[in-house]
Amino acid sequence: MKGKWKQNTNKKKGNEVLEKCLVAVDEFIKKNAGEDDGENDHGLRFVKKKSRKDMRKETRKFKKAKMKNYYEGNKSLIEPPNEELEKHTKKKRLKKKKKPKVDEEEVSTSEAPEQPNKSKKPSKKVNTLQESRKIALLEANEQEDREIKKLERCLGLNKRKNKKSLPQSFVTDGLDYILGILDSGSNAEGMYDEDEDMEMAKNNFEKLEQSDSEEEEEDGEEEEEESDEDMGSIEDETKTPEIVTSGKYVPPHLRNAGDDKRRAELEKMKRTVKGLVNRLSEPNMAWISGQLEELYMSSSRKDMTDMLTEVLLSACVSSALMPDRLLMEHVLLISILHHAVGLEVGAHFLETVVRQFDEVYKNPSETKECDNLISIICHLYNFQVVHSVLVFDILKHLVGDFREKDIELVLLVLRNVGFALRKDDALALKELICEGQRKAVDVGTKFQDQTRVRFMLETMLALKNNDMRKIPGYDPEPMEKLRKLQRTLVQRRAGGSDMKLRVSLDNLLAADQIGRWWIVGSSWSGAPMIGEQNASKESEGKFSAKVLDLARKQRMNTEVRRNIFCVVMTSEDFMDAFEKLIRMGLKDKQEREIVNVLMDCCLQEKTFNGYYAVLGEKFCSHDRRFQMTFQFSLWDKFRDLSSLPSSTFSNLVQLVSHFLQKKCLSLSILKVIEFGELDKATVRFLRQLLTKLLREMEPEELVSVFGRISGIPKLGMLREGLKLFISHFLLKSLRSQGAAEQAEELTERAKVASRAMEAKEVKLKL
Repeated sequence: MKGKWKQNTNKKKGNEVLEKCLVAVDEFIKKNAGEDDGENDHGLRFVKKKSRKDMRKETRKFKKAKMKNYYEGNKSLIEPPNEELEKHTKKKRLKKKKKPKVDEEEVSTSEAPEQPNKSKKPSKKVNTLQESRKIALLEANEQEDREIKKLERCLGLNKRKNKKSLPQSFVTDGLDYILGILDSGSNAEGMYDEDEDMEMAKNNFEKLEQSDSEEEEEDGEEEEEESDEDMGSIEDETKTPEIVTSGKYVPPHLRNAGDDKRRAELEKMKRTVKGLVNRLSEPNMAWISGQLEELYMSSSRKDMTDMLTEVLLSACVSSALMPDRLLMEHVLLISILHHAVGLEVGAHFLETVVRQFDEVYKNPSETKECDNLISIICHLYNFQVVHSVLVFDILKHLVGDFREKDIELVLLVLRNVGFALRKDDALALKELICEGQRKAVDVGTKFQDQTRVRFMLETMLALKNNDMRKIPGYDPEPMEKLRKLQRTLVQRRAGGSDMKLRVSLDNLLAADQIGRWWIVGSSWSGAPMIGEQNASKESEGKFSAKVLDLARKQRMNTEVRRNIFCVVMTSEDFMDAFEKLIRMGLKDKQEREIVNVLMDCCLQEKTFNGYYAVLGEKFCSHDRRFQMTFQFSLWDKFRDLSSLPSSTFSNLVQLVSHFLQKKCLSLSILKVIEFGELDKATVRFLRQLLTKLLREMEPEELVSVFGRISGIPKLGMLREGLKLFISHFLLKSLRSQGAAEQAEELTERAKVASRAMEAKEVKLKL
């Protein structure tokens, strides 16, 4: 017992000494932990293991740092802050590459560094996978190099001496920028065009750090694994950023900022256009129009047209009356761009002005906006942007209402473009003047102040008599000077081609319903316009089967010809037919079919029908292009006189005689006839035509008809041929047939016609 007690006491003493030693060692370690923590950690102290939450926080910080480094284009790699974090991230990647279920033994071996044999197995699998991937990438690169060399041979780039630089064609097409980004030595900074974009990306990452603060509160394992999978997929791509060649990278939360950027670009464009327009004057017109052309080439045409129209109207249309010189210079700029850039420039500006004029006209006020707008339309006609049809439509509308404001606007139009309208279409202006005089007699007495009405009538009379002196304030010199400048600039840029917009007032106001047919290539998704396809559908519904069958018998072999024929045959009178044919909206070749159909219908009648002649006269007075089409059609008939049936021959004589008497056509249409080589059919045609003219026309009318070919050098042979034909073929045959009274009357009128053809030549000799 005694020995046992001694033994126990010795154990207790030994345990107490051992505990004292351990306590002293712990205190020593705690005091010196800051100095020798890295050197004396071989099992002498207890190491507190980090929790999973702390590990996830450090993993997130490490991932954010790597992503920021990646998007800023830095090639330097960021190392994990400690070995535990590196093991943690490697473990997560290995989990994704292995099977979904992992044994507990493999997890323990990956965490235990003292068991090297078991920890090397997954790394071998990863290495073999990376090796196979490298081999596949190398093979793909070799195949791509072969394809590039093949394409270089096709493009002829392998023959270039300096192969280090890009061809000039690549630089012109903008491919140097794309190839610069795709270069293997380039970094991600190539995706950003400006420093502002780089700063935007940096601000994006700062916001990204704030948004991820909520993620730190979540402890779910699934979110941790998804983020590690995304990070692992980024690291597996050959350590280079992904380049999107279609455009620069825009972060998700900034992708809705495109509207703001577009608004900023439009504001910048507006400032540029406004600055150019503010400096507009006659001396720098060429330079400013050139600058605007460059803007059209580098920007959207629609945006530029809208912006230019807005800036010009804000400068030219106000409540006060604008100076005429300012309006002319701004409209001249539109005319130059209309010819140099395209029809859509002048068409959009014209439509906007007409719509605004219609709104202001319907809501009358004391301001001068309506005067400024109608002056702009007049100058658009002066500078050959729009045809006279629109100006006549506006004048008819104003004369039809005939209020005091209408009279003021009519005077403004006549002062600006009256003589130009007289030159283009004297007959239409004459009809307008007659209508104005009738309105003045009927309605003018209701006005308290008759002075303005009398002044309008005097102005109309001065235009009718071509007397510029009786129009107060009329000064054509500034307009002529700007027209000369326009001809210089337009001929240099657009070859001086005719680009007038032949559009009416109703078409412009109803453009949203009928489409903008006057603009070449204009798209239309609404109701279809009248053309060859839908015209057939309309003709089936409008016209009876009897009329359509008659059109087919008359060899109207196209839908356009059939529709024209049906309209001509079913109209109430020539005015009804004319309006319906104009509303069909035919263009170019289709419009010429109107003349062809009228000629066929007129010549195929058994007896002459004056309906076709009057309808043709209306078209000739409407536009000069119909006169030219009738002239060419008649020339074709003159060549085939010998093959025409008797009824057709007689109808042709009647039609030509009507056109000459009504001054729709001139005697110059006979210049294609060779008077030195006349056959029987031609002699018979000329004899009937000239006899009809001399018998049915008064001497004053003969002077005006035969005097139209006087004094023109190119028509000298025609005048001599007509005089010889009248004296030798016409008068001699009449004398031989008897009827002395008729012969004397025709002889006197033939002398009047001959003197009329020589009238201007005598004046030139004097």
